[in-house]
Amino acid sequence: MRRIVSVSLGSSKRNHKVETEFLGEKFSIERIGTDGDMDRAIALIKELDGKVAAFGMGGIDLYIYVAGKRYVIRDAKKLIAAARITPMVDGSGLKNTLERRCIQQLAASDWLQLKGKKVLMVCGVDRFGMAEALVEAGCDVVFGDLIYTVGIPIPLRSLDALRRVGKMFAPIIVNLPFKMLYPTGKEQEVIIPKHSKYYYEADIIAGDFNYIKRYLPPRLEGKIIITNTTTQEDVELLRERGVSILVTTTPEMQGRSFGTNVLEALLVAILGKPLDTIRPEDYLRLLDELDIKPTVTRLT
Repeated sequence: MRRIVSVSLGSSKRNHKVETEFLGEKFSIERIGTDGDMDRAIALIKELDGKVAAFGMGGIDLYIYVAGKRYVIRDAKKLIAAARITPMVDGSGLKNTLERRCIQQLAASDWLQLKGKKVLMVCGVDRFGMAEALVEAGCDVVFGDLIYTVGIPIPLRSLDALRRVGKMFAPIIVNLPFKMLYPTGKEQEVIIPKHSKYYYEADIIAGDFNYIKRYLPPRLEGKIIITNTTTQEDVELLRERGVSILVTTTPEMQGRSFGTNVLEALLVAILGKPLDTIRPEDYLRLLDELDIKPTVTRLT
């Protein structure tokens, strides 16, 4: 049995482990949170390096992509450097393939008319493929990158605005301590409703679940959420707040959906190719072969 491990800076309360089979091969897939402790995460990676098939990097991204340019997050370099033998991925390869295709599949579905829908993406640069696909599907998208990431209460209402702001702020943001940008450890369990009017105005809230949950208003009757990495407790939280439909871009595995970093690590292990030789079409081909599709859960 081959082992996939996501080492996450997130809360250990969200840990999960499953044993499953893909293409006739058995896999153990595990998420281990280190409660925001970077040193503990590095030590765990070093301990497991060479003993597992692939690592996922959870709770932090290695890269953000803005208008075709890649920016490396400083703190993530420390984690990637600890994996000297086992390949390690942050999920960015799937954010631009799987998540883009997820939106295209939803747009082609019979039950959801995306064109004309009002969408809030709490952070667009984190998932630029999804952002582009939503705009291409005819959605009216508000990007909350300035509002929810750096605390500037200005909504961005176009991809051009997102690109311009991304180019301006990305070189600075990637060199800040990651805890300033994204909830890690126990902070992932804290909900602080903030600028809720953008949640209320939207038909759909899309993007990273920890960002969405961080600023979740008390009530969201009839809303649709498109995200990933939800536990059973998260699903119940959304149900209690009136969310109508939950769409996760990654498949559910025994009670929860894993992050894109976990799924990308699984694909890397199956492909068995050096990371620098893997192309987007490799992921798309394998996603088709595995029949990976969005998971739609009706909550109300």
